[in-house]
Amino acid sequence: MLFLHWDVGAIVVLYWTENLVVGLYTLLKMWVTGGTSAIGIMLFFCLHYGGFCAIHGMFVMELTQFAGEISSTLPVASWPGPLILIQKIIYFAQQILAAAPPEFSWAILALLLSHGASFMLLFVGQHEYRHTTVDALMKAPYKRIAVLHIAVIIGGFLVVELGQPLGLLLALVALKIVMDIMLHNRSHRAASGTNEKAVANRNTRS
Repeated sequence: MLFLHWDVGAIVVLYWTENLVVGLYTLLKMWVTGGTSAIGIMLFFCLHYGGFCAIHGMFVMELTQFAGEISSTLPVASWPGPLILIQKIIYFAQQILAAAPPEFSWAILALLLSHGASFMLLFVGQHEYRHTTVDALMKAPYKRIAVLHIAVIIGGFLVVELGQPLGLLLALVALKIVMDIMLHNRSHRAASGTNEKAVANRNTRS
């Protein structure tokens, strides 16, 4: 067991939960950037990204046994077509919250606030939405969560093979933090560079 009575499985599952937070703010960014014209691609993103997270969530839950044995069969009638993937995410979230330590909800809130601060201060506050497109925003989360998925998979195998290796887990957490910072800074440097080019072009025309 680790700090606050968490085990490795809880931290790995929290990493997976961050995927959903990233997806939520991506939808908000798409709405701010494209308005009602972005609704179609937002719906597609929900299904495509949601399916991606649902499949990965099944793998994580099975690997870590975080919430015990979880049946792949939903306890209620399935939603039609690809919407079943969204239904599975909701089902996994319910199982996670039921099995999670009390502090897990606070950790999720911290993720929401952290990503929310970036959204408000940088994307909205610094008008980054003026220098991107809905298509670019839809693709962005897949690049960012690639690192997160690697961390989840490695952490999951650590649970299975080594039990609760605190030293290796701390190294995994540190690696994810460093990569998150690098990817975050890179994305906002790109937006800043776009802003500078736009200003230079306006000055040239004038």
